[in-house]
Amino acid sequence: MDNKTRCGWCKADPLYMEYHDTEWGKPVYDDDTLFEFLILETFQAGLSWITILRKREHFREAFDGFNYRKIAQYDQDKLERLLENPGIIRNRLKVQAAVSNARAFMEVQNEFGSFSKYIWGFTGGKPIVNEPKSLQEVPATTPLSDAISKDMKKRGFKFVGSTVVYAHMQATGMVNDHLVDCDFRH
Repeated sequence: MDNKTRCGWCKADPLYMEYHDTEWGKPVYDDDTLFEFLILETFQAGLSWITILRKREHFREAFDGFNYRKIAQYDQDKLERLLENPGIIRNRLKVQAAVSNARAFMEVQNEFGSFSKYIWGFTGGKPIVNEPKSLQEVPATTPLSDAISKDMKKRGFKFVGSTVVYAHMQATGMVNDHLVDCDFRH
């Protein structure tokens, strides 16, 4: 293990550390990755993020590489097969939400040209850089995540409460909540 300072939430697990060091908080503008994180965050609702990270490759395989065009076409037989897959979170409402979210995602793409333009439009296309000194200063929601959540729900997205939206914003770099003493802060 190296001697770099990391945000306190990721120190207990090498997978968490790798995710923190290479992905968390780095701006993502491509729709494919934004959709992957949207699916993962919606499945994470009510669970720990490490649980999702440990199942990420199973999700990738089960959900056709997070191909939203394919997911939008899933039929009832495919949904039932997913619910039998022990590699993923087998919650019927979340599995169904993946399909409806894929459809809503494509509707947003049609309206805005890309999901990226839509979601990053809430921040003017630039990351919000916070300066938290401790984990207690990092919020679970903000007025902005409240507004995005409300808009996404209006557009037909499921499992996109403000906490899920804020976690998505952190994961995709829309907001940088790395602690000020974190060596990976960018």
